[in-house]
Amino acid sequence: MSTARLTVRAVLFDLDGTLVDSAPDLGHAADLMRQRRGLPPLDEEYYRPRASSGARGMIEAAFGVTPDHPEFEPLRREYLDTYGQVMLRCTRPFDGVPQLLEGLRRAGLSWGIVTNKVERFALPMTAALPDLAQAAVVIGGDSTPHAKPHPAPLLEAAQRLGLTPQACVYVGDDERDIVAGRAAGMPTVAVRYGYLGVDADVTAWGADLIIEAPGELLNFLEVA
Repeated sequence: MSTARLTVRAVLFDLDGTLVDSAPDLGHAADLMRQRRGLPPLDEEYYRPRASSGARGMIEAAFGVTPDHPEFEPLRREYLDTYGQVMLRCTRPFDGVPQLLEGLRRAGLSWGIVTNKVERFALPMTAALPDLAQAAVVIGGDSTPHAKPHPAPLLEAAQRLGLTPQACVYVGDDERDIVAGRAAGMPTVAVRYGYLGVDADVTAWGADLIIEAPGELLNFLEVA
């Protein structure tokens, strides 16, 4: 990991666990499913480290069912329908994110969002949160044929911005974010304040930079 300044023209962010704290609503949707089955609720902090895995992580956390189980797909469909009804109940930008985005604007840097959250949720969520509504581009998990860790979504974002991948930096809270960014040829930043799946070792991901809080990113960026 380097602490050198990154010379870029745009910053691309993961969404859940990087820009917004959506864990309360992701977990709430799973708990509503448990409630329908007469099961007790689970603590929010139990769901939090699994939140970056989206529906898959929440279903496994709530029911112990993995994608290879025959019940997984019906549970996934039910989860997505349930989550769609509550996804803006508590979800908000992390502390410091609004100031970070304003700092990027003042520095003349474009910014956008590349998430594995499908457009069905990613587009209305970013539109509904004023701090995120100014994103120059929003790429969802189904905007391209492949989701992260494949580089396709990041390459699509760079293309829509009219930039080379090397002119963008990608910021995320999951190892697949760093894998995708590196595969796309972008410098990468890992954040420690996100969800950091269970037993995550951020230092092993190979990111160019690790930050502890959103605002720290501004200290390491230069405009190309």
